[in-house]
Amino acid sequence: MIALSVKDLQALLAGQILQGATNFSVKQALHYTQLDSIKRYALIFLRKSETVDWKRLAQHAPILIVSDKAEEELRKAPASITILQVKNMHRAFWQFVDYYRALFTIPVVALTGTCGKTTTKEMLRHILLGDWQVQATVSSINEPRQSLNYLTTVDKETKAAIFELGLGNLGNIKHQCLIYKPTIGIITNIGVHHLDGCQSLEGYIQAKAEIVEGIAKNGTLILNADDVNSKKISLTAFKGKIVTFSVKQNANFKASNIQYAAGGMRFTLITGKERHDCFVPGYGEHQVYNALAALAATTEMGFPLRKAISKLRTFKNMERHLQFSKGIAGSTIIDDTWTNNPTSIEAALKVLAAVGKNNKRIVILGDIKRLGNYERQYHREIGSLIAKQSIDTLITIGHRAKDIALQAKADGISAEVHSFSDVKGVMALLQRIVTKNSMILIKGPMSSRSMIDFASELKGEKKGTV
Repeated sequence: MIALSVKDLQALLAGQILQGATNFSVKQALHYTQLDSIKRYALIFLRKSETVDWKRLAQHAPILIVSDKAEEELRKAPASITILQVKNMHRAFWQFVDYYRALFTIPVVALTGTCGKTTTKEMLRHILLGDWQVQATVSSINEPRQSLNYLTTVDKETKAAIFELGLGNLGNIKHQCLIYKPTIGIITNIGVHHLDGCQSLEGYIQAKAEIVEGIAKNGTLILNADDVNSKKISLTAFKGKIVTFSVKQNANFKASNIQYAAGGMRFTLITGKERHDCFVPGYGEHQVYNALAALAATTEMGFPLRKAISKLRTFKNMERHLQFSKGIAGSTIIDDTWTNNPTSIEAALKVLAAVGKNNKRIVILGDIKRLGNYERQYHREIGSLIAKQSIDTLITIGHRAKDIALQAKADGISAEVHSFSDVKGVMALLQRIVTKNSMILIKGPMSSRSMIDFASELKGEKKGTV
């Protein structure tokens, strides 16, 4: 964070110092709800409605509290805590955000999408690091409440920032864009997810579309030209630059001659009159899409394309993203327990079909979360999709996932089908049917610790957990 003095913040926010030292500068900014992350010299926004643990805050003093609570309440704070009282907390917060964001004029990338946003973000970061100082969201920790903290990680040395946008409800992406004010926005794809908060697929698309309005004036929007739902977003009001990527049609960044290779995907990048041979670690056509989005973004940021292509070759694919390992009985495990939604299931099945042609193929699927009232519909659609696959065994885990099995059977699946309410008993079944020639794809939601642990046990990383 660019250090800001207490006195400068008082002037900026037009507040009144009620108590505490004013001869220090803040080096961190966050909300009181992020109490576990607070360090010394922090600026903390404390809302009127929030119950405060003054003793715990005092452990991190000196700190600056900005709040619209009544003076009587704020005076209860230990003397070591500096209190800046403001009349309007909402106004003070946005005054600070707008001021801090205006301190730098670097490329700021914001990413959203049903699948691929974390991987694309990590590809971008990997390409730029070593040449540029980069700040980025950590893993897939992308909740809107994290945005202030992420914004203030940017300092005078930062040359680029890459922020993944979290989505649970309408307005989430709009809020984050108001904080980050991205110069480049990326929509990797739009499938089906978060219908519990967005109520419908149409609402979900609308929520994703908030990034379009959130891109800074004269900014760039990077779109997947092959994605059906992304095409439903109106771009009539967008006045910036649009860059497209594709594997199926002409686009600003197009991949052709896509091939599976050892450890990843080879393809030819066509951009303008240029053609480049590329390699990206990690299997699947979806990984090529991620690479195209990353290369498009780095090019828009002014990073040399040839260098970006070279650095992409050494990208380390993320854990539990179609991660290949040796497993029980010498089998091959494909651990894809990072996330579980219809789009990612379809992508994983394509990879299994491509690399497991000569194997005994076993698919293990857990519940698909966050589908709201459409839960049964989409589980059944996955069941129909599975029924068309050339696999030997389908195993579902969870009461929701059972609908996948039932629909697959109704559609005449030729594979053996087994359903379990939880992971108990699954290992015993696998020990009977798995051979050295087996390839096991396991997918489940990241919220399911049992599925993640079960995948680890299949790989021999954990013993006796199931």
